[in-house]
Amino acid sequence: MLSFPLIREFLLKYKWRYIIGLTSLLVVNVMQLLQPQVIRRFVDALPTGRLSGQAIWVYSLIIVGLAVVIAVGRYMWRIYVMGTSRLLEYTLRNKLYAHLQTLSPRYFIETKTGDLMAHATNDINAVRMAMGPGVVMLTDAVFMTVTILIIMLRTTDIRLTALALLPLPFLALTARYFGRLIHRRFRKVQEAFSDLTDVVTENLAGIRVIKAFAREDAAIARFERINQYNVDMNMHLVRIWGLFHPLIQFLSALSVLVVVGYGGTLVILGSISLGDFIAFNMYLGMLTWPMMAVGWVINNLQRGQASVARLKVIFDQRPEIVDEPDAVELRPMEGRIEIKNLTFTYPGSDRPVLQDVNVTVEPGQTLAIVGRTGSGKTTLANLLLRVFDPPMGTIFIDGHDIRRITLESLRTQIGYAPQDNFLFSTTIAENIGFGGNFTREEIEEAAKKAQLHNDVMGFPHGYETMVGERGVTLSGGQKQRTGIARALVKNPRIMIFDDSLSAVDTQTEDAILRELKRMMKGRTTILIAHRISTVKDADHIIVLDDGRIVEQGTHEELVALGGLYADTYERQLLEEELERAV
Repeated sequence: MLSFPLIREFLLKYKWRYIIGLTSLLVVNVMQLLQPQVIRRFVDALPTGRLSGQAIWVYSLIIVGLAVVIAVGRYMWRIYVMGTSRLLEYTLRNKLYAHLQTLSPRYFIETKTGDLMAHATNDINAVRMAMGPGVVMLTDAVFMTVTILIIMLRTTDIRLTALALLPLPFLALTARYFGRLIHRRFRKVQEAFSDLTDVVTENLAGIRVIKAFAREDAAIARFERINQYNVDMNMHLVRIWGLFHPLIQFLSALSVLVVVGYGGTLVILGSISLGDFIAFNMYLGMLTWPMMAVGWVINNLQRGQASVARLKVIFDQRPEIVDEPDAVELRPMEGRIEIKNLTFTYPGSDRPVLQDVNVTVEPGQTLAIVGRTGSGKTTLANLLLRVFDPPMGTIFIDGHDIRRITLESLRTQIGYAPQDNFLFSTTIAENIGFGGNFTREEIEEAAKKAQLHNDVMGFPHGYETMVGERGVTLSGGQKQRTGIARALVKNPRIMIFDDSLSAVDTQTEDAILRELKRMMKGRTTILIAHRISTVKDADHIIVLDDGRIVEQGTHEELVALGGLYADTYERQLLEEELERAV
C-alpha cells in the first residue's frame, strides 16, 4: 500500500498527526496494562487486613486517574489517526476526480461509469479503513500482544501461561487462511457493485427511452438479475465472515477454559495468589481482543491493498491529449484555419475516417461542411478542438500547428455547439455560463441571439429554472439553443456549429442564422449541417463522402455542378414542398 506514491506523499506530509495519534494509543495501552497490576495489589492486600480507609481511597483514585488518562488518550488517537484517515479519503477523492478530468475521451469510452463510481466510493473507503482503523488495530495488536506476553511470563506461573497461549498459534493460522479467502471474495463484491452502479446510472439516464419503448419490465428484470448477483457475492463474503468470527471466539474461549480450570486449581493449592489469578484473567481478556483483531486487521489491510491496486491502475493512466513541450499560447487568435493533407484514423481502428482533406478558411469566413451520416464531419470538428489529436503538420491555426498550441488557449477561444449538447442538472443560467464567469446580462444576450430568451422567460423561474438531469425538462430544440447560447456567450474567435440546429423548426432556424450572420462578421465560423438551408449562405462549402472531399465551392457553384450536393438540395426542396402541401 505504501508503494502507492499518493499515500506515501500523504503520510510524509501528515506524519506528525499519525505520530501524535499512535503515541496517544500507546499511552492508552500502557494505562490499560497498569490497571490489572493495581487490582492485583488491592486484592492481595484485602485478606491481610492492612488496608486502611485512606489506602482504599488511594487505590480508587488511581483507578479513576487511569480511566481519565485512557479517555483523553482515546479521544486523541481517534482525532489524530481516524481523523487523518478521513483527510486521506478526502485527498484521494479530490486527486482521483482531478486526474479523471485530465484523461482523454477514449478512456471514458472504454471504461464503464459504474467502475469509476466504485473506485470513487468503495475503493477509497477501503483505503481509509486500512489507514485508519487498520493502523490502529495493527499497532494495538502488536504492542498489546508482545507486552502482555512478557508480563504474563514474568509475573505468573509459566505452565499456566503456556497452556493458556496454546490455542493462539491456531488462532493466527486461522486468521491468515480466512484473510486470503476474504480478499478474493471482496474483489468479487467490488466488481458486482460496479456492475450494479453502472446499470442504475445507465437506466436512469435513459429513462425516457425505456418509457418510450415500454421496456420498464425488462429494465426492472435486468436490474433484479444484477442486484441478485450483487447480493450473492456479498453473501459469499458474509458466509466467510459468519464462520470466521465464531471460530476465532471458540479458539479464544479455549484459553479461558484452561485458565479457569488449571488456574483455579493453582489458587486453591496456593501456587499463585488470588490477585495473580485475577490479574492473569484480565491480561488474558486483553490478549483475546488483539488475537481476534488479527483477522480483522489482515482482512482490512488486504481490502485496502486490493483497492489501492485498483486505484493505481487509474492513476497510472496518462492523458493522450497533452501540451507539447514547445506549445505556445496563442492569444488572441485571428482565426485562419488551414488543413493540409489530413488523414485520420481512430485509435484501434485500421480504416481512416478522413482521407487527404485539404481546405483553408480565412479569418472572418464561414466554412460549411455537409455530407452523409458517418462521412467524417464531426470528426473534423473534434480534431479542431483536439478532442483527438490530428497528425503533426496537418491542421494549422494562424500558421501554428494545432498540436503546438496550448490546449487552454485553443479551447477557450473556440465556441462549440454540438448536435447533442450535454446539459448539467442546474439552472439554465449556469448551463449557458458554464464556459466561464459571465454576468447575467451577457448570459441573457447570448440567449437572445440563440432565440432562447422568450422560451426562458415563459418558465416560472426564468433563468433560475432547474433543467433536470441532462436537461430532461427541456425540449430537443431548447437544449440545442441552450448549447448555442453557451458557445456564443464566450465571444469566441472561432465558432463551430455541429448540426446544432437539427432539432429547431425552420422559422427559429432562420432567426438564429440571421443573428449568427451578424455575429459572424470578423469571426471564423464552421457550420456542419445536413440541411442545405443552414449552409447555403456560407463563403465556402465542402462536401464529405466516406472521409474525402468530393465537392467544394459556393452554393451556386455546387448546385450548378449537379453532383451529390445538388441531389441533396433538390431532394430537400421537394420534401419542403410536400410538407407545405400537407
